[in-house]
Amino acid sequence: MLLRSCDGSSLVIDTLGDWAKGQDAIVACFYFDFTVQKEHSPASVLGSLLRQVVCGLEEIPPKIVKAFRDQRSVIGGRGLGLGEIVEVLGDISSSRPTFICIDAVDECLTGYRVELLDSLKQVLNKSPSIRIFLSGRLPIRDEVEKYLPGRVVAAPIVPSKAGIIRFLQAELRKDQTPGAMDESLEADIMKKIPETVSKM
Repeated sequence: MLLRSCDGSSLVIDTLGDWAKGQDAIVACFYFDFTVQKEHSPASVLGSLLRQVVCGLEEIPPKIVKAFRDQRSVIGGRGLGLGEIVEVLGDISSSRPTFICIDAVDECLTGYRVELLDSLKQVLNKSPSIRIFLSGRLPIRDEVEKYLPGRVVAAPIVPSKAGIIRFLQAELRKDQTPGAMDESLEADIMKKIPETVSKM
């Protein structure tokens, strides 16, 4: 688990993705977007991760094909239920190194988050070798540790003021509308944003 007050998770995801290319490993990722929280049910989140894991396989196991065919024949076709997704995800990840990355888990609706963490616990019970990487703001730590007891290694990430300044300078250099910002506005940005973020 990565506890953050700024985005450090994309670096981890990129590094895992690069590493997995040379290994017989799968990396699947999901990002919680607070603007569409209601759409991120546990079934949709884990379903998205399952699709990515299946895409990383050279051959789809017959058990998965059967599960999807069985659902297709029910009432005009429907997707797998959460329990089936958890079972299939656990089965696949027990046969090869699998990394699941879920970014901004604190943006998941509280009711959904409880069910999601419980489902992740079931996946871990079925496949202890799977590695799950979660990122979120500090207040979520206790909740994650409650549902995944003894399985969480937390690494708090705190941005440095110098790092924020370097990031802002790099972003301002990419400005596509140079006339839109004067020196005064740029100075305000360079002063206020680093001070605000370093207090978070």
